[in-house]
Amino acid sequence: MAASLPADIARQVRLALAVIERHLAGTLLSVHLFGSALDGGLRPRSDIDLLVTTRAIPGDAVRQALLRELLEVSAPPGNGGPWRPLEITVVARGEVVPWRYPATRELQFGEWLRQDIRAGVFEARMPDHDLAILLSQVRQHSTALLGPPATTCFEPVPWQDFIAALTDTVAQWQTDSDWAGDERNVVLAMARIWYSAATGRIAPKDVAAAWVLERLPATHRPLLAAARASYLSGGPDDPVLRSPATAAFMRYAAGVVSELLAQPAGSSAPR
Repeated sequence: MAASLPADIARQVRLALAVIERHLAGTLLSVHLFGSALDGGLRPRSDIDLLVTTRAIPGDAVRQALLRELLEVSAPPGNGGPWRPLEITVVARGEVVPWRYPATRELQFGEWLRQDIRAGVFEARMPDHDLAILLSQVRQHSTALLGPPATTCFEPVPWQDFIAALTDTVAQWQTDSDWAGDERNVVLAMARIWYSAATGRIAPKDVAAAWVLERLPATHRPLLAAARASYLSGGPDDPVLRSPATAAFMRYAAGVVSELLAQPAGSSAPR
């Protein structure tokens, strides 16, 4: 496994995989690495993205024990240490194959949940429209750390469901309160959705932002350029991201994306 991983995350991924195997023994089918680690390289605050697939639906006790122990092999972004934040999604194969929309995720681990997990507050298994995007991304480019390749594990997501997932994601961002404190990530996520709506592909945040910058009116370019620069450097966010410029960009981009998603389907979802 180590030979297929960036050297700086190989040990952490091995430790995370050991935790996953210990708690999901007997039901674990596959683990796939995807995201920035494979596409364009990890940036200073990038997560390590893992998709875990099980044979059976994990019970609450298993889910909670797994989430607690994952805290020990993950670290908050920008912590200054050798470990990165993990983002781990667990699905039961019978909930995603045959494919349906929205599919159900069994659990998700991420550093934004650290305080809740420590406090004993756990999300329930739930329908998640984002799985249509995530599985498309995993099928597009991933490495199997355990089990067969993703194109063998999962069916292609139909184009109409990929569109529905993009639409449902954009619908989450309506007012300033929906991105307050997370402006950079939401601005870059909107740029990725714009790219995906136009191309049917999924690109790293900085690549999608560069693509959108070439198509963006001049009035909105400084905001997106600032978000991209902060993402690449790992430095503090530019104050412009906490200004009315963010809402203006989000409104403009949402309008463009809505028009793109309303076009007749002429292609298939990412393979």
